[in-house]
Amino acid sequence: MTAEFLTAPSLTGMPHGFFTRRGGVSSGRFASLNCSLSSADDPALVQENRALAMGAIGTSPASLSGLFQVHGIAVALAREPIAHEARPKADGVVTDRPGVTLGIVTADCGPVLFADPRAGVVGACHAGWRGALAGVLEATLAAMEGLGARRGDIVAALGPCIRQPSYEVGADLRAELLASDPEGERFLAPGAREGHWQFDMAGLILARLTAAGVAAEALPNDTRAEEELFFSHRRRTLEGGGPIGHQLSAIALPG
Repeated sequence: MTAEFLTAPSLTGMPHGFFTRRGGVSSGRFASLNCSLSSADDPALVQENRALAMGAIGTSPASLSGLFQVHGIAVALAREPIAHEARPKADGVVTDRPGVTLGIVTADCGPVLFADPRAGVVGACHAGWRGALAGVLEATLAAMEGLGARRGDIVAALGPCIRQPSYEVGADLRAELLASDPEGERFLAPGAREGHWQFDMAGLILARLTAAGVAAEALPNDTRAEEELFFSHRRRTLEGGGPIGHQLSAIALPG
């Protein structure tokens, strides 16, 4: 059994993967590569899934360092692998140490992986719309710079997330977007329902990364639309709610 994952051209040379939901051992709504230990899935199966994922990119299961994600802007420094029980409340994590694999889990939000190959620094962050507007991307970049990375040498890749055709939002989110970004209207298109819009969260993330001086790319996948490949919180909500799995995105330094 092989955990299925996607890679980003800009991160070539760095062990990394944006994992799909395929190639794991979980079943039912968690089928099959659910990597969230905060879900209602069997923890033993999730641990096996996480080990399969690490094996797929050539890193150790014990090296996987995750976060207690809270849609904020705090960034953790991983000088050594972070045990699950010791996860900090944060949405970004950085390291300059080989042997540490940075991991985040998502189910529509944007997983962003960063690398400065020259400085030997990598980062990962969980960027939903709220975190992106609050500055989690910029906070992660600043933390990488604190380890010696240079903004002009950092590359960033946005993995599979919910895309504009699938992301209907209401007036509340639109108001928060425009209050934070006077040019935020460019990330909105008229929705099919009155008083609703289609939100380009990926466009927002890429625009902020570019404005921060980072070379950024995005994988084109839509987590809500591609049910066979990805877990999606929005899709599950529209189906009536209930338990949901999360896919893993991870990166490490080579060696």
